[in-house]
Amino acid sequence: MERIFALTPVPTIVLDESLHIIQISTSFCTRSDLDATACRDLHIYDFVRTKTPELNVHSLQHAIDKALTTKQKAFSTTVNSSVQKNNTTTTSTTTSWHFQVTPIFEGDKLLYILVEAPLEDNAPVDDHLTKEPYGDPRYTSETYRILINSVKDYAIFMIDKTGNVTTWNPGAALIKGYQQEDIIGKNFSIFYGEEDRKARKPQKELEICLREGKVEDEGWRYRKDGTRFWANVLIRPVHRGDKLYGFCKVTRDLTERKAAELRLISAFEEASKLKSTFLANMSHEIRTPMHGMLSALSLLMDTGLTPEQHELASIIQESGSVLLQIINNILDYSKLAAGSFTTVMDVINLPGVVYNVIKCNQASLKPNVTFDSRLDPKIPRTARGDPLRYRQILQNLVGNALKFTDSGSIQIHVTLVNNDETSYEVMTEVIDTGIGIPPNLTGSLFTPFTQLDNSSTKRYTGSGLGLSICKRLAELMGGTIGYRPHSALSGSIFWFIVKLSRLEVQTSSFPVRAAPNVDITRLAAGKQILLAEDNLINQTVMLKLLRKFGFEKVDVASNGEEAVRAVRQKPLTYSLILMDISMPVLDGIEATTEIRKSGLDIPIIAMTANALKTDEEAYLAKGLNDYVPKPVDRELLLRVLEKWLQRSISLA
Repeated sequence: MERIFALTPVPTIVLDESLHIIQISTSFCTRSDLDATACRDLHIYDFVRTKTPELNVHSLQHAIDKALTTKQKAFSTTVNSSVQKNNTTTTSTTTSWHFQVTPIFEGDKLLYILVEAPLEDNAPVDDHLTKEPYGDPRYTSETYRILINSVKDYAIFMIDKTGNVTTWNPGAALIKGYQQEDIIGKNFSIFYGEEDRKARKPQKELEICLREGKVEDEGWRYRKDGTRFWANVLIRPVHRGDKLYGFCKVTRDLTERKAAELRLISAFEEASKLKSTFLANMSHEIRTPMHGMLSALSLLMDTGLTPEQHELASIIQESGSVLLQIINNILDYSKLAAGSFTTVMDVINLPGVVYNVIKCNQASLKPNVTFDSRLDPKIPRTARGDPLRYRQILQNLVGNALKFTDSGSIQIHVTLVNNDETSYEVMTEVIDTGIGIPPNLTGSLFTPFTQLDNSSTKRYTGSGLGLSICKRLAELMGGTIGYRPHSALSGSIFWFIVKLSRLEVQTSSFPVRAAPNVDITRLAAGKQILLAEDNLINQTVMLKLLRKFGFEKVDVASNGEEAVRAVRQKPLTYSLILMDISMPVLDGIEATTEIRKSGLDIPIIAMTANALKTDEEAYLAKGLNDYVPKPVDRELLLRVLEKWLQRSISLA
């Protein structure tokens, strides 16, 4: 191919995608008296300026830009006049170069550009044989006038130094609706909306144009009849020597493109809404049977099982917990990606969170692994932040360390890295002596749905979402997250920094205390509860669990309407209502609304598997008092029941 382009009789230059010369034909070099070796690797515009000054670089640049935009051939012409004298005669000749620019694409990728100059178009022509006076400025001016007047898709016109319209082409008349006699002499601000004129946008555009050499903008512009269109506007200053002559303004009507963009955005929002609805439905459909399974399993493990039966039940419980964590990760990631995930500012006790995480994970430690913490004495005793999200990040990192560490140690280090009058920056590190991470994989650690081992023989399982969720949560808390290898041993160090706000009053010591041990059976004695739940399996499991807590009087409603009827029939009977949200006839929100209309202040606890589209704040706003997600955590349910029954006693 190189020989073909080198030996072609048509003067040819081959450019790469960056417009640098990779081949130039011998015929071109002969025509312009050039050395091919010295031309290679030059940028085409530098080549024209330095090697062939007789050519018009602007004309060639326009042809190349047009070819790349349209992906079609484009043409360029350069005309040069010269006068040669000898002893007897004077000969005037005009030399013209007609270039053909051909882009070579593979799909959307530009590969090469061919710039060809057919020989027959480059032969000298005697001036007296020339039909058109190409070198005459009057001819050039008339040519440009014809060109601009033939353009119908662009509004091309001049404005003077103060912004008044001085020329008007047919494209401007079509796009803007003004005829030449209507607009000449008027200020171009007439095309802008009232708000833009109040903000002095037209004047500012001219100021920017003078300062930066051009200004480009997209926005709404107005026609003569008051209708608006979405315009792309380019303004450049026009100088004659050092003197400003005015401005050239080119406007394109992009209303159809804008409408297409809006349709695309609408379709994206609709798709996102459908995805959220799908995930919410899947959440409910998966969590509902899991609630029945895990709750029944917890009751089963309290019975007199043999050691072998207890071992098998523990395996089921552990597998169910893993499945639940995967579901939670997918839902959390969906909420984070949709921007609907928020943090809740509350009092955070860092030592208490670390203590609870270590305590809760002791049972998951492998036999040869130690687990402890080291807390910087400078860390705040209490601060304002989101304790739930801080713990979620820490628990996720600790869970990974537990999974990948077969021997050695796991440590949690918490240090104060910065503080000022209003806030603290706290770094938390999880350090393990596990298998570590290969250096070539560290770059994708926090990428969603990425698992470091995707082989069919992998030992460790997971959704590949945990670390990406940690990253988003750390950023929501004003911080960041990262990884570095263990400096002394094999293993990993994951760290994250969060920003916490100062409290006005600091406590004198770390408030690390366990919750008081309340006898639920004593609180349950004589109390009557209403359970609103439409799933028969969940009804059975919840009845057994509540009776195990000591509640002997439990009424069951299979839908929201039955729940409202039961409360109205016995308005002073129930001490507490456990309300499912997704139920037939009336859902839990509607049932709560009807109960509150009756003036009853019974504690109503939302108990739902629909964890994506509703959360605790939404339920509280609808009149419910608290929230327990499904699958129901036994300890969480116990704490919520204790909280509201004790409050009822104190108010009585």
